[in-house]
Amino acid sequence: MAEKFEQLSEGLINFIGKQHLFFVGTAAKEGYVNVSPKGMDSLRVLSPTQVVWLNLTGSGNETAAHLLDTNRMTIMFCSFDKKPLILRLYGQARAVHPRDAEWPALLANFDNSAGARQFFVMDIELVLTSCGYAVPFYEFTGERQTLSDWAEKKGQAGIEEYWQQNNVESLNGFATGIFED
Repeated sequence: MAEKFEQLSEGLINFIGKQHLFFVGTAAKEGYVNVSPKGMDSLRVLSPTQVVWLNLTGSGNETAAHLLDTNRMTIMFCSFDKKPLILRLYGQARAVHPRDAEWPALLANFDNSAGARQFFVMDIELVLTSCGYAVPFYEFTGERQTLSDWAEKKGQAGIEEYWQQNNVESLNGFATGIFED
């Protein structure tokens, strides 16, 4: 049932483009494993072997800390309608911050960037599909505007204050690199 590929096919790229939700998994060598749901049209396929996702400000910054320690990442998509499918992307990833030269070019790929904290660029090493036969049906009814509204109300200075208070270290006390490399 599972199939392995070295890169994304056109069909899988189209599948990704239709997804409203994906999951990101990272882990440092020690400490907690983080699995996080992502939405808000925050992922783009840059090529058959590279994706980028816009990480918006949130309660924690685990992914950034984990990638500084061990730069492996898994991204998973699930079909919740029609044809069942699970798609996993395995690879090496790195953070790009607003201070980095790549930031403006990556930001141009996204319409809504209120609260943008960093991008994560992932170089895909393995693409794996599996059946998804046990994944239930769900209906997408819309995006939540809560995070965007919160970020816009805070403004950039308020966002950076929030980062200082909540996003400098991971749950395990690892540095996230939010303000420096």
